[in-house]
Amino acid sequence: MTVIALTDREFSQFQRFIYDAAGIFMANGKQALVSGRLAKRLAHYQLASYGDYLRLLQSRDQADELQMAVDLLTTNETYFFREPKHFALLRELALAARQKGGAMRVWSAASSSGEEPYSIAMVLADVLGEAPWEVMGSDISTRVLERARSGHYPMERTVQIPPAYLKRFCLKGQQREEGTLLIERGLRARVRFQHLNLVQPLPKVGSFDLIFLRNVMIYFDLETKRQVVARLLAQLKPGGHFFIGHSETLNDISDAVLPVAPSIYRKP
Repeated sequence: MTVIALTDREFSQFQRFIYDAAGIFMANGKQALVSGRLAKRLAHYQLASYGDYLRLLQSRDQADELQMAVDLLTTNETYFFREPKHFALLRELALAARQKGGAMRVWSAASSSGEEPYSIAMVLADVLGEAPWEVMGSDISTRVLERARSGHYPMERTVQIPPAYLKRFCLKGQQREEGTLLIERGLRARVRFQHLNLVQPLPKVGSFDLIFLRNVMIYFDLETKRQVVARLLAQLKPGGHFFIGHSETLNDISDAVLPVAPSIYRKP
């Protein structure tokens, strides 16, 4: 069956769909991205148009397909130890926590395929050792969370990992797994992954000493940014730190935290 092109009307309907489902504002001009990522789903159901696929999603008969569409339309770009200054401060805060007994909880609120939470875990394991620390990673995409739980990555994804951490926390793939790397089991066990939609009310996740919400707000409109940030800051302990991407700001979004450095905030 030949699939016809995505029409402008269908594209605007998908813009609405991904906004309603995930709070993501999809800019105009992304028609090729939408059609490219969803073409296989049309073929799977033998549908003649993107409008037919949208009707399938809206019928709610296929809850799994709804999640599949969200997975395909949310972009996940990340790498290990992204923005080194954040990890330098994380290390300082972990050292301070060690002096007080070592307990620490950190939330990577848009963890994607797991590079960020595992980077956090490497620092905490190095500084705090067996102390009671925990890392939670959450994402709206079940597909990337599966990859994150596996802790299995192509070797080229790991160039930013400090050599000492690479040696201590990572296993190099052999034979069929050559060219890949596996996060060692002990570290994987300290990282918990959870499927969460940040634009909806949160389940009980507890409170955190640090929350990372990096390079996510760029996909939200102003009101959604305010709601998401307020929701997350409610889970941040007083004195806790909140990290965002270097291209982002909390100006006009929240005054519940105070800036301490570019892209780093602290809750009074």
